[in-house]
This record gives sequence, structure tokens and C-alpha cells, in this order.
Amino acid sequence: MWGAHVITMVPDFSGLRQQSSDGGDLCSLEHTSDNRFSPSQSSKQFKTKRDRKAFPGNRTPSYSSKKRAVPPFIYVQEADNDFLALWPHRYDFLYAPHPDPGQKPDWKTESSHPLSDRLITQATYLYGVRLGPNTAYGLLDIDRGSPYHPRYDPLALDRICKTLEPLGLVRHLSLTSSDSQGLHVYLPCAEPLPSWQLALTITTLLESAGFKVRPGWLEVFPNRKPFAANGNISLFNGHRLPLQQGSYLLNDDLQPIASSQRAFVRQWHLATAHNDINTDVLKQTIRQTRRETYRVSGKAQKFINDLHAEIEPGWSGPGQTNHLLGRITMRSYIFGHILYADAPLNGQALVDDIVSVARALPGFEDYCGHQHDLIKKAKAWAHAIENESRYFPYGIGKSALARRSKRSGPTWNQQQEAKARQHIQQVVKSLRQQSTWPSGITARFNLLCAASISGQTLYKHRDLWHPVYTGEQQQQLSDHPPDPPLLHTREANACAGGAALASSRTSLLEAAGCNSPEGNAFSGQIDGLEAGKTKAGCNTLPVKVSEPFEGDQTPLALESTAPSEQLALNIQAALEVARAEQQAKAAENRQQYQQAQQQRARDEHRARLLAWVDSGDPILEAEARRQLSRMEAAAQALVGSG
Repeated sequence: MWGAHVITMVPDFSGLRQQSSDGGDLCSLEHTSDNRFSPSQSSKQFKTKRDRKAFPGNRTPSYSSKKRAVPPFIYVQEADNDFLALWPHRYDFLYAPHPDPGQKPDWKTESSHPLSDRLITQATYLYGVRLGPNTAYGLLDIDRGSPYHPRYDPLALDRICKTLEPLGLVRHLSLTSSDSQGLHVYLPCAEPLPSWQLALTITTLLESAGFKVRPGWLEVFPNRKPFAANGNISLFNGHRLPLQQGSYLLNDDLQPIASSQRAFVRQWHLATAHNDINTDVLKQTIRQTRRETYRVSGKAQKFINDLHAEIEPGWSGPGQTNHLLGRITMRSYIFGHILYADAPLNGQALVDDIVSVARALPGFEDYCGHQHDLIKKAKAWAHAIENESRYFPYGIGKSALARRSKRSGPTWNQQQEAKARQHIQQVVKSLRQQSTWPSGITARFNLLCAASISGQTLYKHRDLWHPVYTGEQQQQLSDHPPDPPLLHTREANACAGGAALASSRTSLLEAAGCNSPEGNAFSGQIDGLEAGKTKAGCNTLPVKVSEPFEGDQTPLALESTAPSEQLALNIQAALEVARAEQQAKAAENRQQYQQAQQQRARDEHRARLLAWVDSGDPILEAEARRQLSRMEAAAQALVGSG
């Protein structure tokens, strides 16, 4: 018995020593995945460029081709501890020695190895963790000196939690963070979510509700973080683990109740069962509430974000199509080139964008009652905003828009106007050729309306058909001048043949404007004179010009002369007077028509503004009140000046 040999079994650590001698360390684990270590992942550790650099002289470890590589040691996992499983990301953890009462911990970051389960259990230090690319919880940190702490605002925490309820976070866990009596509010989720999305959503929801997210007041984990200048992704902020020194669970009245890990896990799972959140809800909330910074003025940026808030929730019930299409049209037309388009949207490009945005919104298929004529509605809205003088693409005023359209050819509106004018001209030409073109205004208007031309288009282009604006009345006046006044002079009573009589005796044909020669020689020639009357009421003498008169024996030379100058001047004066009167009448008609049009436009605009005031839309209501006040001020100024 005493001669028995005792054999001791010693484990073989040669593999670990070989790994250590080859220069491998745990620094290569700093940027690995957030998942727990698995052999299938570790077998690929030395295939990366970073791990090859870990071996001096550019050497690789001499492993046997028949043996698998020994995985690097991470830490021993406590499989039966549900509390530790809640914190899967252990890299770049925080640690600090336990401070003296009333002192703050001196936190440091450890990046050479992950935080192990047993280090947390030993509790030699205070520990904190960072969140990885994906996380199953969010955390709010409210310091004791924060204006949102219950000692300053007992209802602030309740308002904060209600702000996050639209996201689906309806249950939470409240704890004291440490001896400082700050609050940690945990928001567990049913499944891991992208950390940056959860950070952006929670932060923007709180900021939109008026809370100030800043250190010392209200901090959000995961935090909204930028990318580093060198292109690497920066780390999320770290937070201390719960239930360490000075950390206790709180009830609904914020009174300490328990500090065991089992109670914490039980409440965690209870909150997880109620918090129904997914990636789709997350993205939708980001689009609805995010306040992005664009390269625009402050008012324009607010306008963009207000339009986002109106559009992105989509349809929530029937009767919302026109309102949503109007908002989509405004955003696409005014800010489309700022948000996503290469150039300002107009014409068919604007219509296509309105249709695509509307169809992609939530609730379109369930509540939109105009799915069958959506394109028609989009064209109507696009036409309305392009012809509305109050709206232009941002950064492009009227003059710049005119220069741009001149360089790129006629716009869609100009093409439509040219087509309308061409159509009116063709109809007028056809009616003239058929000799059915009337002279009256109403008759012309009715004929053109019957040819599928609207009344608004006709009066917009009335220079093509309206007799007052086409100059037809002036032309008719020139073609048929009024009769000049009778001039009881020898020259005025002369016939068109121009006979100059020696005697001043009154002619028997004076009423017709013609003369009869004196003497008995013409007594038998009356019938001939009657037969020789012209269309103008004049007569032609049946004697030769050189033949003497028998009655008077005084030779009377008949000479063919032009009308006298006085007669021509009188005719011209009468024409000018009539033309001036006609032009004055036409100008008066145009002025009355324009005044009536302006008054009708003002009345319609005022009625539209009053409808905006009663619409309940804050944007339209504010714009309507501003314009109404300006109109009233202008009217009062006009009355005062009169």
C-alpha cells in the first residue's frame, strides 16, 4: 500500500502556450460581432488581414492540416444567469473602482478584452456596457439635478413615457441609477432592433415633444451619434449596469422595492411582452417626426418638416385624398429638387412624382377613394400649383424661372396656351369659309363654345374673335364712312361729273345733289337727264363739252374736276370723329370688363381664403389670415386716400 504510485493528471496547456507565443492577443476581438463567441466564427479569425498582421515577420501559425485551430479564449459564460444574458455586447466596456460616499466614479474604458460574466458577478469594480449595432432595449438617464427629475417635476416622467407610446413602448422599468438618486428608465423590446434607428426615433420623439436631450438633463441610450471624421463608426455611449451600488428597482410611486436580479428579469420580461415594436414602425416614425437640416432658410426648413409631418402618416380614414395630394404636390413642386430630385419638378415629372409618393404611403389601398383616377387628380393638382403665382420652386423666382424656360424652350403651360389659340383660329377660319361667322358677340361666343372651347379660354384669347378687340368695327367704319353734311354751296352741289355752272340759280334736282343747266334749251332734255342719273344721284349731260347753250347764248365750259378740298376735309374730319368715338367706346368697354374681372377674382380669392380659415388646417389658416389682414389694410388705405 505504501509502495503504491500516485499518478496525477495534469491538463495540457501547450495549445494555449503556443497561441501566446505566436503573438496572438485579445485585441483582435475589439471589433468583432456582438453575438456570443462560436467556434465557427473563431475558426475564421486568422483569415482576416488584421489577424495576419498580429504575427511578426508576416508569419502564420503552424497548425496541423488535420487539426482544427484552437479558438481564442473569451470568457466563461454563466448559462443559467438570465440577468447577464440581457447585456450581450461586452466590448469596449466601462469600469471604475467603487468610489467613496458622495464621490463620482472614475470611469475608464477597457478595449483589450470583453467583459466576462464572472467579472460582473465578482463585482470588484463598477461596470458599464455599451450598446452594439443592434439592441433589444433603450435607456433614459435623468440626473438628480435635471428639471425632469420627480423632485422638480413630478409629472415629467409620465409625460416622457406617454411621448414614446406611439412607438409601441408602453411599459418600462424604473431604477435608481446610483447613490446620487438619479433615474434609469429601461425600455425593453421583444426583438433586437438597429441601434441607430432606435436612438434617432426616441431622441426625435422627445425633442418634438419639447424635451431637451442633453447630458445632465435627459440622456438617451443608444445615443444619436455622428460618424467619425476618418470614416470609422464611433462608439455608442456606455451606461452602468443596473443593481450595482445604490441601484434599486422602483414601483409606480418611484419607491424602492427590490434589488434582486431575479425580480429585475421578471419585470423585464413583463415589459417586453407589452412593448410591440418592429422595424417598419421604427422607420415610419423616423420619417414622420425627424427634423432634418437642409440648406434652406429657417422658415423653409420648418415648412419642409411640417409637410413631412402631414404627409408621411398617410391615410388613416376616408375623405383625406385631396388634402394629402395637395400636401404632396406642394412638397414635390417647391422642395423636390432640395430633397431628392436633380432639378425642379414640373409637367409630367411632377405628376409622376405625386402619383408614386401617394401610392407608397400607408393606408393608400385601404382608404384612398380615388385610386382609379389618381393620375387625373395628380394632373389637376400639378396644373393648379404651376399656375398659382404664390408658389415657385425654392430658390427659383419668377425672373429666374422665366430665364430657365427661355433656355429650355416653352413650358407645358405655354404649349397648352399655344394649342388653345391654334384651335380657336382654326374654328374661326372654318366658320368664315362656310359664311356662317356672325357679327354679334354673343352669337360668336355660343358658336365657339359649341366647338368644345371653354368660356374662360375664349375670354383669355378674345383678341382672336371678339369684334371689339380684333378691330373689325374700325375696319367696317373705314369701309363705310358716314354721310357728310350737305353743303349748300356751288361746289357742294356739283355732280360727280364735275360740271361748273355759270348761274347761281337753284337746281330742280337739288335734293338729289345734282344740277340742271339753265335755259329753255334743256326743257326738252329733262327725260334724258332723268335717264342719265348715276347710282350716286348725279346726271350726265348729253351735250359735248364745247357745245354752246342755246338759251343763253353764253358759252359755258364744262370741266371735269376733282371734288373740292373743303369737301375732302369735311369727310376726313367726320371719319376721324367717328373713329375716335368708336375707340373711346372700345376702351371704355375693355376697362369695364377688366374691372369686372378683377372684382370677380378678388371676390373668389376672398371666398377661398375664408374657406381656408374654416378648414382647420393650421398652415392654410395662418396664410389665409395673413392675406385677409393685408387686403383689409389695403382697402382702408384706399378709402382714406379717397
